[in-house]
Amino acid sequence: MTLKSCLLLSFLFIFLNTSAFAQNKVIYSKEINNQIQKVENNLLPWAQAGTDTLKFNIYKRMAQYKIQGLSIAVIKNYKIIWAKAYGWADVKEKRPVTNNTLFQAASLSKSINAIGLLKLAQEGKIDLNKDINTYLTSWKFPYDSLSEGKKISTANLLSHTAGLTVHGFKGYTKGEAIPTLPEILDGSKPANSPPVRSMYPPGKKVEYSGGGTTISQLILEDITKEKYQDYMYKNVLQPMGMIQSFFNQPPASNKTALLATGYRLNGLEMEGGKYNTYPEKGAAGLWTTPTDLGKYIIETQLAYKGKSAKVLNQKMTQLRLTPFIDSINAFGVFINKKGTEKYFQHSGSNEGFVSQYRGSLENGNGVVVMVNSDNTNIMNEIINSVAKIYNWKDFYQPVHKDTIAINQNSLDKYTGAYKIDGNLITIVKKNNQLWLNNIVSSPMHFTSVLDFYITEYKADYSFILDDKGEIKGFSINKTRLAQKQQDR
Repeated sequence: MTLKSCLLLSFLFIFLNTSAFAQNKVIYSKEINNQIQKVENNLLPWAQAGTDTLKFNIYKRMAQYKIQGLSIAVIKNYKIIWAKAYGWADVKEKRPVTNNTLFQAASLSKSINAIGLLKLAQEGKIDLNKDINTYLTSWKFPYDSLSEGKKISTANLLSHTAGLTVHGFKGYTKGEAIPTLPEILDGSKPANSPPVRSMYPPGKKVEYSGGGTTISQLILEDITKEKYQDYMYKNVLQPMGMIQSFFNQPPASNKTALLATGYRLNGLEMEGGKYNTYPEKGAAGLWTTPTDLGKYIIETQLAYKGKSAKVLNQKMTQLRLTPFIDSINAFGVFINKKGTEKYFQHSGSNEGFVSQYRGSLENGNGVVVMVNSDNTNIMNEIINSVAKIYNWKDFYQPVHKDTIAINQNSLDKYTGAYKIDGNLITIVKKNNQLWLNNIVSSPMHFTSVLDFYITEYKADYSFILDDKGEIKGFSINKTRLAQKQQDR
């Protein structure tokens, strides 16, 4: 090889590697950079006290929550105006999160799964209101007396109105045997989840069921005679421009360098491997990025208004976003109203991963947040910040609290170790203020001498007194916890 050839090859090597690196270093305008900084410095909690607005910095909040990495995409006027990554995809490997880092989408998978089933309906290959056993060939749903003679439809499965068991799945660690879909649905080994069966008649009420979504996954495979991941990539992901995303479980070996590692609430890497495998692909198996999910949001928004039809047409998209038997549960999405604006949304939680997205039905706004942690608290704080900075009318509606100051001489009576739901939680005095130490250390805000809240966890707390009037523990307000579940 000549010297000239060597120099040319060296130049090409440097150019290609520099170009690859530059793909992750997006240059934004001064205006957008200012907006990003405002979002980063205005994370907003679920509750506010008085007239002062309590807000947090994203880096400090990540450290407090022991979050290793996260990724965000923001949508305005039907366009992704910025995306940014923070922290580590893998701490041990010193591999940072980039905009191309893939996260487990967990239950956000259900939104994309619904599009696949509705595409079959759009093509006349399935009637959403017919008995699911009409389309299931490799397994049949075993109706019993609990269904009261009523038949489950695909519409029931996609809207969580089928009255079925199995809320979610925990996945399989590295080296564990992976069950087939029939084994999962029957709860037979090596499945680690119970059988998917009737709890009550379909159409009676909403009962969130990943088990029901898994039945819809099998329906898709039985109708198309294709592997779920292959059909979904060719007919749903690729047409929407989600070319980085996939439903392959486990992921292909050539994707390893792009995958985020999952971490626990204490910030430590998941035990049993860097992430779990989820054969329940339609319910929890999507690997994706906020940018790809942003493309899904935009396509949904445009199709809803009849301005695009890359997968679903306007009629089918509007059906998908129409609640089925209540005002919230649509097909693979939840519809929430904030002020006068409606949003379609979903959140997800796999072992070591959480995620959430919001998309407005009318004004082309949206946001996606993905985190490689079990800690969900930072997501709503980021979404609230985006909504505030980009003027989403009436979106951020914090619970307003009237707080009181506790006499400094009385602080010691609250301190100590308490056992709550099997967990040891301590209350300590620090800088003349009381702090609740669980996995996260949180300042306590008192609304009475026996009641308090923390901004890091959406719940109200009340101290419990013994017969002598001394503090013996505290309880968590279950009403607030129920509201947290509704906010999914």
